[in-house]
Amino acid sequence: MKAVRYRPFAFGVHQVRLSEGAPGVRYLEAAEPLQDYAVRITDRLVHWAEAAPERSFMARREQLPDGSTGDWQHLSYAQALAGARSIGQALLERGLGAERPVMILSENSLEHALLALGCVYAGIPYCPASPAYSTVSQDYEKLRHVFDTLTPGLVFASDAARFGRAIAAVVPPDVEVVLHRGELPDRAVTGLSSLLATPATAAVDAAMAATGPDTIAKFLFTSGSTKMPKAVINTQRMWCANQMQIAQSMPALAEEPPVLVDWLPWNHTFGSNHNVGITLYHGGTLYIDDGKPTPALMGETLRNLREIAPTVYFNVPTGFEAIAHAMQTDAQLRRTLLSRVRMFFYSGAGLAQPVWDSLHAIQEAEIGERIVMATGLGMTESGPSAMFINSPDVRAGDVGVPTPGMTLKLIEVDGKTEVRYRGPNVTPGYWRAAEETRAAFDEEGFFCTGDAVNWIDESNIHRGLRFDGRIAEDFKLATGTFVSVGPMRAKIIAAGAPYVQDVVLTGINLKEVGALVFPTQKVRELADLGAEATMQQVLESAAVQAYFQGLVDELARSATGSANRIARLALVSEPPSIDKGEVTDKGSINQRAVLKHRADAVEALHAGTLPCTFTPEGDKP
Repeated sequence: MKAVRYRPFAFGVHQVRLSEGAPGVRYLEAAEPLQDYAVRITDRLVHWAEAAPERSFMARREQLPDGSTGDWQHLSYAQALAGARSIGQALLERGLGAERPVMILSENSLEHALLALGCVYAGIPYCPASPAYSTVSQDYEKLRHVFDTLTPGLVFASDAARFGRAIAAVVPPDVEVVLHRGELPDRAVTGLSSLLATPATAAVDAAMAATGPDTIAKFLFTSGSTKMPKAVINTQRMWCANQMQIAQSMPALAEEPPVLVDWLPWNHTFGSNHNVGITLYHGGTLYIDDGKPTPALMGETLRNLREIAPTVYFNVPTGFEAIAHAMQTDAQLRRTLLSRVRMFFYSGAGLAQPVWDSLHAIQEAEIGERIVMATGLGMTESGPSAMFINSPDVRAGDVGVPTPGMTLKLIEVDGKTEVRYRGPNVTPGYWRAAEETRAAFDEEGFFCTGDAVNWIDESNIHRGLRFDGRIAEDFKLATGTFVSVGPMRAKIIAAGAPYVQDVVLTGINLKEVGALVFPTQKVRELADLGAEATMQQVLESAAVQAYFQGLVDELARSATGSANRIARLALVSEPPSIDKGEVTDKGSINQRAVLKHRADAVEALHAGTLPCTFTPEGDKP
C-alpha cells in the first residue's frame, strides 16, 4: 500500500490521562499542562502594534455602490490600536458598561473590528448580534430578545439601509445609534468617524490596565435551538486561556504569523473567538471574505482564494464541499489555495467522508501530498475549543483529545457517554439568567454539553474521542429502541453526497424511523430542467426520483435493525427557516425546531401522504 505523505503539521497533545470517578464517571485530561497565557486579549494588540506596527491585522475588499467588491483595504496593527483607543475613550465618556453594553449590528467588517476592539480596550462588554436577526427576520423577535436581555446603552450599525428597519422596530429613541454609513429618518445618529476622532487620554489606557481575567469581554448568544437564545458571558480569561489551549494543540500557529481568509460570522464563537483570536494572538492577518457557502455568494469566496493564499483555512462542511467541487476544474484556485496552507479545519457540522476524500485526492494530484484535515469539538460556552485531533490519521466524526487545561467528564446518560467540560475557557454562565446557569452545570461544576462521544480506539485512549451525536436529539421508537440521531444523520448525508444538504430524523414514539431530507442545489444539475424550474419540479423529476429511490434502498440494505433503518425518506423543497430557528445563520440544522414547526409534514410522512416520499423497494406492497 502506498504510504500517505502529509504536508508537515505538528500536533501538541499526544498523551492523555484517564481516571475513574463515581460509578459510570471517568475524567480525561491532556498530559501536557496549560502554559501561562495573556491577562487580557488587548495585551496582544498592544504587543503587535509595537512589534509589527505596519503589518496588516485585517483587510477587506472595498464595498462598491453597485454591491460588488473592489480592491483590498488594509488595517494595520498600529491603526487598529489607535482606533481602539479613540473609540474606547468615546465609549468611556458615555458611561457604558456591563449593565449598558454596546450592541453591534453588522456583518464582518473593519469598522466592526475597530468598534469591538475599542470596547474590549475600555473594558466595556459588547455583543455582535446575528445580522440575520435584522436583515432576514421579518418579526425581529430574536433581535428584540437580544436587546431586552442586554439593555444596550449604544447600538452600532454598519449600514443604515440594511439595518434601519430593525433599528426602528427594536431600538428605543433614547438609545444612541452609531452608524458607519447612511442616515436614519426622524432620528439623530452619531457617525463612527466621530468616535474615531475622539482624542485618547490616559483614562482609556488606565481602563484597559484595570481589566483582568474576570472582566467581561463580550456576550455571544447561543443559536436558540430549543428556546430563545441565551447570552453567554465571555470573559478575558476564557478568551486568552482558550487561545493558549489552541496554540498548544496546534503549535504551527506560532511558527509564523498566520494568514486567514475567513467568512465565518463574528456573532458566532468559531469566527469571533477562535479565528479573530488566533489572528490577534499570533500577530497574523485576517482577510475578511464577503463570500459564503451559498450559491449566490460562493463565487466571492473562490475569487478571494484564487488571490490570497492562507496558511490555515477554516470553513464549515458545505464550504469545503463547494471548494472541493470548484478545485476539480479551477487550476488557479488549486495553485493559490494549496501553495502554503498547513491545515484545513472544519466545524459546525460533520464533514461527509466523500468530500474529505475528494479534497485529499485533489491535493495529492496537485502538490504530491495531503493537507491535514483537522477538527475538534467545542461550543460557545467553552470559548470555543475544548477538544482537538492529535494525528492526521482521522476520519469524519473524530474530535480528538482535550486541550491542555481542560478536564473532560465522561458520564453515562441514557446508554450514551456525555462529555462535560471544566476549565479556564468555560463560561461562568449566562447573563441575567441565574436559573439557566444553575441548570447548565452539574454538582462538580462541569458544564453539561449534551454532546455524546465514544472512543476512536478503545485499545488506545491517546487517539481520543469521536462525536456520537446530541443526546437531546436521540429518541425512542414505540418498541423502546433508541435512535442515535447524530451518527444516522451523518450516514445519510455521506451516502447522499453531493445531493443531500442535511437531514432531520423522525419517528418519535412510532414504529419506524423516517427522514426529512433538505437537498443541495446540485439536485438541479441532476434534474437538468433549467434555472426556471421550481425546486418542487426539480424534486419531482425522474432523475431525482430515481436517485433517491436508490439511496433509500441502499440505506435499507446496510441497516441492522429498526433503529438504524430508514423506512420513509421525503425530500423537502422549502429550506429550513432562520426565523423559526430551524437553522442557524452558519447553516447548522436544528432537529427539534424542524420537528416542531413541520409537525404536519412529519405526520404526513408517516401516514404515507407526503409528496416526494420514498420507501425501500422491499417495503412496497
